[in-house]
Amino acid sequence: MEPVLVIMAAGMGSRYGGLKQIDPVDEAGNLIIDFSIFDAHRAGFKEVIFIIKKEMEADFRAVIGDRISSRMKVQYAFQRLDALPAGFTLPKGRQKPWGTTHAVLCAKNEIGNRPFCAINADDYYGPAAYRAVYDYLTGSRPDGEHALVAWNLANTLTEHGSVARGVCQVRNGYLTHIEERKTIIQEGDGGAFTEDGGKSYTSLPGGTPVSMNFWGFGPEMLPLLETIFQTNLNSGAAAADPLKYEDLLPNAVQSAIALGEAKVRVLTTPDRWFGVTYREDKPLVEASIAACKAQGLYSERLW
Repeated sequence: MEPVLVIMAAGMGSRYGGLKQIDPVDEAGNLIIDFSIFDAHRAGFKEVIFIIKKEMEADFRAVIGDRISSRMKVQYAFQRLDALPAGFTLPKGRQKPWGTTHAVLCAKNEIGNRPFCAINADDYYGPAAYRAVYDYLTGSRPDGEHALVAWNLANTLTEHGSVARGVCQVRNGYLTHIEERKTIIQEGDGGAFTEDGGKSYTSLPGGTPVSMNFWGFGPEMLPLLETIFQTNLNSGAAAADPLKYEDLLPNAVQSAIALGEAKVRVLTTPDRWFGVTYREDKPLVEASIAACKAQGLYSERLW
């Protein structure tokens, strides 16, 4: 079946202070998400599912969805805080979304029994990643095997602060371990992470493969994620921090690998990732988009 693009966008409003405050990154008025959708469409994707919060639907349709619907089939899924497995109730005072694993599960009805590519809404990934994952999902993918597109760490860092990345270990082209490092800074030609608030740092080579939440999943991943999410809600971590606990896709995929329920092929890309993690990143993003256009990757107007 034809794969579908799934864009996790429920956090956009909180990160940018509302959709109307998302700034264009070129003179044509394009947003970062426009380049993602354009690259995916060019690679072969014909349908996109936006995972958003219900309260941002009108703004999202006006700013993004309605423009895209003339080029691709558009569906919406809503990440609701109370969309929890049977037997679980929303903790009193919880306002924070449950994380990217939960986001994907909120779109399971829209995804159906189809392979899908799941990405973040506010990251620029470059065209190579979409071509690689589309070819993978439309090829002879073994049942129970999925894909991750990995970037070299050095191609994903910002000089303006720390970032979170899923640090990968790879053997014979397959992911053997992925661990979310929440505070990675730029250091020389690579990076370094801290787990003690900056008292000490562990260096990471610039060529370290990292996850930027760019996944190619078969439909059989959805029930796995459902089981893992439910298990994690029962765990001590979720109970210890009921207002802020998040279930992240890299951690859920690691659990599936550890259980022997999934294999993940690692695809690579030479492209540089960029995004507006910090407001100070915007000039670099604008310059990078301009450079891509100068190289002929994009015309001045995308569509």
